[in-house]
Amino acid sequence: MRTAGTLRSMAADNDFGLKFWLKVAGLFVLGAIGLFVVMWIFLSAIYAWGFFAAFLVLAVVALALGWLHDRRNAGPQEGSY
Repeated sequence: MRTAGTLRSMAADNDFGLKFWLKVAGLFVLGAIGLFVVMWIFLSAIYAWGFFAAFLVLAVVALALGWLHDRRNAGPQEGSY
């Protein structure tokens, strides 16, 4: 049977602290703001150009980001000939 002192020390070992949780909350808020901005731009594009054109622009942006990623990480990949 464990004593209260032992349980308290175990709880202290598993505590992340206020600084950690403030960082997590800050990242959450920044992510929510970023998602809001991206959705606002995307929904404005749907309103202005229509559904198909907005998804076409989204696809072109995704392909451009993928191309940039591949250019930065160029070189022989494992498993390629």
